[in-house]
Amino acid sequence: MPLFEAVRLALAQIRVQKLKSFFTLLGVTIGVMFLIAVVSIVEGMHTYVEKDFLGRMLGANTFTLRRLPWFQEGTNAEWREWQRRPRFYPADVRVIAGALPSDARWAVESENNVWAATQWARPRQVSGHAVDGDYFTIKQYNLSSGRPFTQQEMQYGTNVVVIGDEVARHFFPGLDPMGRELRMGGVGYVVIGVIEKQGSLFGISMDKLAIAPFNSPLRRLTNPRGDIDGLMVKASSPLMMEELMEVTREVLRGHRRLRPSQPDNFVMETMATAMVQFDKTRQVMTIAGTALPAIGLVVGGMVIMNIMLVAVAERTREIGIRKSLGARRRDILSQFLVESATLSTLGALLGIALGLAGAKLIEANTPLPAAVAPWSLVAATLMGTVVGIVSGVYPARRASKLDPIEALRQET
Repeated sequence: MPLFEAVRLALAQIRVQKLKSFFTLLGVTIGVMFLIAVVSIVEGMHTYVEKDFLGRMLGANTFTLRRLPWFQEGTNAEWREWQRRPRFYPADVRVIAGALPSDARWAVESENNVWAATQWARPRQVSGHAVDGDYFTIKQYNLSSGRPFTQQEMQYGTNVVVIGDEVARHFFPGLDPMGRELRMGGVGYVVIGVIEKQGSLFGISMDKLAIAPFNSPLRRLTNPRGDIDGLMVKASSPLMMEELMEVTREVLRGHRRLRPSQPDNFVMETMATAMVQFDKTRQVMTIAGTALPAIGLVVGGMVIMNIMLVAVAERTREIGIRKSLGARRRDILSQFLVESATLSTLGALLGIALGLAGAKLIEANTPLPAAVAPWSLVAATLMGTVVGIVSGVYPARRASKLDPIEALRQET
């Protein structure tokens, strides 16, 4: 029997027995729906982390020198070793900055939550950043009003501050914050700039920040010891970044008098190194997220097998008539296999549509993003077809082995 004719007969059978076909499709539809939804969310998170989260946190062609890794999981022993590492101080920064080429940019950052207040609003915690160097350029902050720090303000630690959009709206409601005072730790800072709205990352606001020069009093609130959280270095091109990392590594090792046999007592993080850790998490999430839908597909396959066995029993006379008219065993076999595969494939297609709708619904109502992975659509369709074929093998073989005379006699 031609494939097209077999599919046509299968669709006709589905139209005749709508309720039975619906329950046949249900198991596969549910399994594929959850599979597509989970994979879409995981893929969306991967794209979101790579382009938005890490892009904003680390930046393109940028590496950050730290005492402790931010994006790397370690064992208890590793964390104990990392805690013994020396802290970074401005003296380390001066040595490294002096060795960098003229086209490289660097910035220092010390960050912590601090309490802020004005006469127009209640006190509230903000993300305080004490910075130096080309911080605004590396972070690619655009200002909606005002200006960034001048070199002189950086050098002398003038009490000026650049604030985020949320800080401006909360502490200066209905007012122009420019030139007004924001108090942090009991010290007043004059607002000289407001950063354009940044939005949020995983539900965390990026607009609740206040940035002051590193030499200002804010530094005592962010890092009382006088150390820094990280040194960011931005290369002029991707090719130059590796060279800058090697230069920085050699200079810092020499400054700290590390012998060749001793490992680095610092870490340099890039988007690539951070993505390695997230890719491990992504793999675990994908495996865990597809395990339950796979169980649903198995259950759906068992339902299809049972329904097809019932169909064989109900259509014994039809099989006998077809065989008596010359239908071969493989014709009967292919008819039931195609019917089973068609049912399962339709269930998979319906599950794909529902899964995509579910992923978009989650994206619209939660901070979790969603992105469609083309391979998941192909895989889900193939899985549906394969489940149908595998589930239909036994009923189809049973139908193909029926003796036409016995089949006709059974119905009379």
